[in-house]
Amino acid sequence: MNKELLNLKPERLWYYFTEILKIPRPSKREEKIADYLIKFGQKHNLETIQDETGNILIRKPASKGKENVKSIALQSHIDMVCEKNSDIVHDFDRDPIQAWIDGEWVKAKGTTLGADDGIGIAAQLAILETNDIEHGPIECLFTIDEETGLTGAFGLKPDLLKSNILLNLDSEDEGELFIGCAGGKDTLANLHFSKENVPDNITAFKITVGYLKGGHSGDDIQKGLGNANKILNRLLWNATNRYGMRLSVFDGGNLRNAIAREAYAIVTVPAKFQNELLKYVEDFEKIIQKEYKITEPDLKVKTYSTQTPEFQIDITSQNKLLNAVYACPHGVIAWSAEIPNFVETSTNLASVKTLKDEFLITTSQRSSVESAKKDICDMVASVFKLAGAKVKHTDGYPGWKPNPDSEIVEITEKCYKKLFNQQPKVRAIHAGLECGLIGHTYPKMDMISFGPTLRGVHSPDERLDIETTKKFWDLLIDVLKNIPEE
Repeated sequence: MNKELLNLKPERLWYYFTEILKIPRPSKREEKIADYLIKFGQKHNLETIQDETGNILIRKPASKGKENVKSIALQSHIDMVCEKNSDIVHDFDRDPIQAWIDGEWVKAKGTTLGADDGIGIAAQLAILETNDIEHGPIECLFTIDEETGLTGAFGLKPDLLKSNILLNLDSEDEGELFIGCAGGKDTLANLHFSKENVPDNITAFKITVGYLKGGHSGDDIQKGLGNANKILNRLLWNATNRYGMRLSVFDGGNLRNAIAREAYAIVTVPAKFQNELLKYVEDFEKIIQKEYKITEPDLKVKTYSTQTPEFQIDITSQNKLLNAVYACPHGVIAWSAEIPNFVETSTNLASVKTLKDEFLITTSQRSSVESAKKDICDMVASVFKLAGAKVKHTDGYPGWKPNPDSEIVEITEKCYKKLFNQQPKVRAIHAGLECGLIGHTYPKMDMISFGPTLRGVHSPDERLDIETTKKFWDLLIDVLKNIPEE
């Protein structure tokens, strides 16, 4: 299936992308792709370093006549988001990604494609391999665990990179050059519950919310997409009040930086209310489909009979959970007053999980204003503290402040206009990029981020635009040619 990609241009870029599709690389389990990169560097007689964190750096000398050109670093992350549709059998630790061409897009069969940031890795490898590109000294940095913890970027030491210019190859909108990004932090709540015996004369159901688009909690948060956790919780909250519904399991969402697209609950109701509950869910589906008819045309809410669960959650804890999740904000909190149509602050209700004796609720906050980031983290924390949950914040990561005097931005703008006869958009991005942490470690680093067009990132709908991948490659090569001398 992946072989048809080998007919696309530029050949070496797509060759390495298909190679990467064969290699499992979940976040925090990147050993196989790391081993591939190390062997690649050694095979091509290039200086190859793996730091104590697990990041890999491969250096390539300048091409002939470019020895005095400034050194430049190219950077991408080697892990990928591992999401699949519930009806797909796929082991992300073993199975290759099955990619195919659908018109102008490259997609995967029911899973994430991993073009975020596999296409960046492929571009670096193609440049390291070839001898017919003009460039000064190059450092290719491959960071680990970007998606779940930014572990690689956090672990960078200030003596690893020699370059003062960096191209981050992890953006998803061709024609847009990114020069800044939001900072972020996660807020996690643990809410304890007690287990109770399930009484007689009840009926058990599994209620599902699914077929939502999902998406990236930074890039897509402003699109009005449905959050499966919020939708399911709304249904459960009302069913509890109307039909004496009792909860045994709430499981929704998976990744901190993905908008929840699937969720389910195992519930029981007194047998006398079973038909009323079924009718309520049927009516609720119609209501919610109408509300989301533009942004979520495939949304479905379904009820299935299931076995009686082993326990039910005590009613006090159930009410605390449902009230807290209902009250927890999700989506855009503030728009920038300085940059038109730019999200300044947002929060994502990422997942709700039923553990042994507690619920774990994971949320993620972003803002380009540090004080506003703290404020939205505190707002979310206060909701769960009111419910009696234990709340903690992760360390978070800094934003990347735009540099109005950036030399690499000026060079990249000129190259883009020359190649494509149009002016690129130069802007900040609400999603987090590793540039914030890299800039913290290397305060003199002049940075820019660009890439081909990707859509549906962090979901099985992830797709890579073929035409813009060629433009991304052409721009990257031209920028390398136009880096000035020291």
